[in-house]
Amino acid sequence: MSEQTYTAKNIFSFIKRALTGSEHMDYTTGSIRTAVFMLAIPMILEMSMESVFALVDLFFVGHLHNSQHTLQTVSLTESVLSIIYALAIGISMAATAVVARRIGEKNPEAAATAGVQAIWLSLALTAVISIAGFIYAEDILRIMGAEGETIAIGVTYTRIMMGGSLVIMLLFLINGIFRGAGDASMAMRSLMIANICNIILCPLLINGLGPIPAFGLNGAAMATTIGRGIGVSYQLYHLFKGEGTIKIHRKNIHLEFPVIKSLVSIASPGTFQFIIGSCSWILLARLVAETGHSTASAGYQTAIRVVIFFILPAWGLSNAAATLVGQNLGAKQPERAQESVMKTAKYSAVFMGIVSLIFLIGAEPILSIFSNDKAVQDIAAMALRIITTGYIFYGVGMVMISSFNGAGDTWTPTWINLFGFWLFQIPLAYLLADYFNMGPTGVFIAIPVAETLMAIAAYIFFKRGKWKTVSV
Repeated sequence: MSEQTYTAKNIFSFIKRALTGSEHMDYTTGSIRTAVFMLAIPMILEMSMESVFALVDLFFVGHLHNSQHTLQTVSLTESVLSIIYALAIGISMAATAVVARRIGEKNPEAAATAGVQAIWLSLALTAVISIAGFIYAEDILRIMGAEGETIAIGVTYTRIMMGGSLVIMLLFLINGIFRGAGDASMAMRSLMIANICNIILCPLLINGLGPIPAFGLNGAAMATTIGRGIGVSYQLYHLFKGEGTIKIHRKNIHLEFPVIKSLVSIASPGTFQFIIGSCSWILLARLVAETGHSTASAGYQTAIRVVIFFILPAWGLSNAAATLVGQNLGAKQPERAQESVMKTAKYSAVFMGIVSLIFLIGAEPILSIFSNDKAVQDIAAMALRIITTGYIFYGVGMVMISSFNGAGDTWTPTWINLFGFWLFQIPLAYLLADYFNMGPTGVFIAIPVAETLMAIAAYIFFKRGKWKTVSV
């Protein structure tokens, strides 16, 4: 498809090719725009599929008896599982960077070996966490502040989720391997299959049907773990038996400690990146609750849910940039890698600009879907409009950060996040909210100001080009 001509017919054909993965493109040659969208379309849907898991569980669990305790169990367990998510995202970043580099070097055997090493690393880390989580599930809930009744109801749920954390890790990780290889549609399909299984199994195992007993809250954990397990089985089948870009053979399964060491060096700051950002958002949420109480907290959380939903396409574009950077650096084409990032950043900025206009004009109708409380809607609308002012910069910053990660330079975005979130955003939020008595509004203002400065910093470091010299 040329860079210039896009009719309705070939756009539809293009989207179909991207979703089905019917062809294996060489992302180091040809149209950059086509490469970006061939990767981004299934990656956007993949991100959407990941968010569906929590929504499905909350929907069914929220209709159980003692829902306040069952929902508390789910939310507290998810908070603890964020440790698994952080590790999974960190190792997934590393796997994407190394696999993409080997694919760009036209060395699929080395890419397969790198993927296997990432799997070995994740198995070792998750085994320790899974065993500890299963044994100490009751203590974990108690430490997290759960009430006695919540612990009594939820300990088995937490045991199942913590004990099954291996499938969470592998689902993230293997999708990172597929993304690095350019098989974005495979990553999307694995999460789609896992979600369909979870949606079917949740009501069956929670409420029971015919010979299937009702497991209540525990059924939700069983459904989620089984659904993810089926998704992982699908992934492994295509890694070992499929016909994709990357295929694992017996000779790739042996341990390669230098490769594992390289993965650890990339994954460690990648994990830290996620933890820094997550902790920052937790502190901001707490500050909103302290200065604005329950109504402001509800409005802020509602606004953040809407923000997260609408930035999924930007996340997909960011992941596409990471793959393009890794593969083009592997092909010794750093200038094409840079051009890919700049084009992706432009597309992300355009999308985020459109979303900004939608929020500025129609915040209230959008937010009315999530809450019937007028006071909550008003605060959410104010938060959304303030946060939206930094949306274009946020979209560009996401692409830049992912590009560093795709190059294997995970320390640069880690330092940007550390200074941007912890040494600027949080102090600014406290200064505006407490010292200047602006309350939650001060917190809302701190978000786009910090995100804008972080995007500018990321762009400056990107243009310096040190990421082009990173060896993985």
